[in-house]
Amino acid sequence: MKITYKRLWMLLLERDIPKSKLKEDISLSPGTMSKLNKGEEVSLSILLRICEYLNCDIGDICEAVPCK
Repeated sequence: MKITYKRLWMLLLERDIPKSKLKEDISLSPGTMSKLNKGEEVSLSILLRICEYLNCDIGDICEAVPCK
């Protein structure tokens, strides 16, 4: 299984929030943003900070998908 953050990017688009604003508002490091953009794993604490910021559930921002 791997993780995808497509739901996060769609939610940001729906709410008209640029990635740069998300990064700045919750103090994400450049490395963490890079991992999110590449679909790599980030810590649960980061995902929970994003959920708190967006007032959503973790399933609203990421999804586990089978590896191809």
